[in-house]
Amino acid sequence: MRGAVITGVGVALPEKLVTNADLALRIDTTDEWITDRTGIRERRIGGTTASLSVEACKMAMEKAGVGPGDIDLLILATTTPDKILPATAPWVQYELGLDCGAFDLAAACSGWVYGLVAAHGFIGCGSNRILVVGAETLSRIVDWDDRSTAILFSDGAGAAVVEAVDGPGQMLAWDLGADGSATGILYAEHGDFIKMDGREVFRRAVRVMVDSANRTLAKA
Repeated sequence: MRGAVITGVGVALPEKLVTNADLALRIDTTDEWITDRTGIRERRIGGTTASLSVEACKMAMEKAGVGPGDIDLLILATTTPDKILPATAPWVQYELGLDCGAFDLAAACSGWVYGLVAAHGFIGCGSNRILVVGAETLSRIVDWDDRSTAILFSDGAGAAVVEAVDGPGQMLAWDLGADGSATGILYAEHGDFIKMDGREVFRRAVRVMVDSANRTLAKA
């Protein structure tokens, strides 16, 4: 049996800070209203999906003690690629100096979890080290005049080096799922703003995604 472990992690956040008080100057809301409903007090804005991914991946590689020649694959989980075509992952691969495959994976909030499971599949087929990065620049498609969505989304990236080991590794099992009937709850058309159909419905969708992610990571 061939499993995998996470040997290094990295993060990247833009410099610009937007607090709840900042949003209250633009839309009908307050710090108390946002914090009570979401737990969010501030968010970071700026950068590109590629630049944030590169920064997070460099940190993860440094902590794992690996170089560009040690990485066999790059998986970039994002719903906000810098371009529709080509994918953003190959540009990140180029910027990192990697000589390996690279592809985007779009699974919204659960994207990094999907990427982690996919990485284990590639490792089971012979890969030794895989970079899994989740990055979003959602500020580009948020309607900053819409109180229901502007308070929720921002920009950032997180990456991990996933390395093969003999034995089961850290992930003991996985259980991915999807519910296509919920696609109307939260969506963005090409070149359009994020749209949300009701706060309570959105809360339910988030709870489902978070519960699924927690079940997967708890088994790791």
